[in-house]
Amino acid sequence: MLTKNEIDSRSLDNAKKLFSDGKINFIEAGTTKGLQEIHKFLFEGLYDFAGEIRTKNISKGFFRFANCLYLKEVLAAVEKMPENSFEEIIAKYVEMNIAHPFMEGNGRSTRIWLDMILKKRLGKVIEWSKIDKQQYLQAMERSPVNDLELRFLIQPNLTDKIDDREIIFKGIEQSYYYEQ
Repeated sequence: MLTKNEIDSRSLDNAKKLFSDGKINFIEAGTTKGLQEIHKFLFEGLYDFAGEIRTKNISKGFFRFANCLYLKEVLAAVEKMPENSFEEIIAKYVEMNIAHPFMEGNGRSTRIWLDMILKKRLGKVIEWSKIDKQQYLQAMERSPVNDLELRFLIQPNLTDKIDDREIIFKGIEQSYYYEQ
């Protein structure tokens, strides 16, 4: 049985490999299938459920994520959400976070998924390394009520350096830092 630190270290390596090998370029942006592929790539061999939609209910603190009985319908609805503007993309990201389709590893997977949508639709990615952990987590916690705080936190940290390995790898490392 691997420890959380071992899982984090190996999945971080997998995340970097997803980009360095160019496999990220063959994953669908903005779809549940694409998110499942990201999750599977990050956690295959680490979790038995890598890439699989959860069949149990989960919560974090006092927040319950989408009920597993309706999760497939919720994910289908999220997938159909528009992605034509920054605001629409963030709204879709928030809804996917509320769905929380996996038993573990949702944050790390959906941040990569979000960057893929931003890259495809707007020619931008987020410089995650410039976003404070506490501010981000607080904005995410409040985002189901109003995503304005999250948008204001992310928008100034968008960059058009979509293929800059340093920005991407620092962003992946920051994403893992958020989960500690």
